[in-house]
Amino acid sequence: MLAAVALLVTGFAAGVAFSQAALDPVKVAPYIYTTAFENDKVRVLKRTIRNGETPPLVQQPDRVVIYLNPCAWLEEDDEGEKTMRSYKFGEPAWQAANLHGGSSIPVVQECHVVEVEIL
Repeated sequence: MLAAVALLVTGFAAGVAFSQAALDPVKVAPYIYTTAFENDKVRVLKRTIRNGETPPLVQQPDRVVIYLNPCAWLEEDDEGEKTMRSYKFGEPAWQAANLHGGSSIPVVQECHVVEVEIL
């Protein structure tokens, strides 16, 4: 019985690791994400957000996002209410681990960011 539980846990962990690797933004969207720096504690990505582009689904850990130019776009919540999100040059923002992509972001202009992923 203990061996079956250990096998189940090992299989689940391997499945999660495969899923995360399969949804790594640098691997699935190299035209959007590039690695600037990486070690065993952090990974620094450069990301370009283009108006009308639909990025693929990616999964990322907790991270700090730093805006390299003024960026603005509209977001719509579950009730259909729209809100303008905007950031200034150099402004940092916290982003919790999430799965995102699959829909276009209507940015006002091309947006460049640095994302510091906490590993």
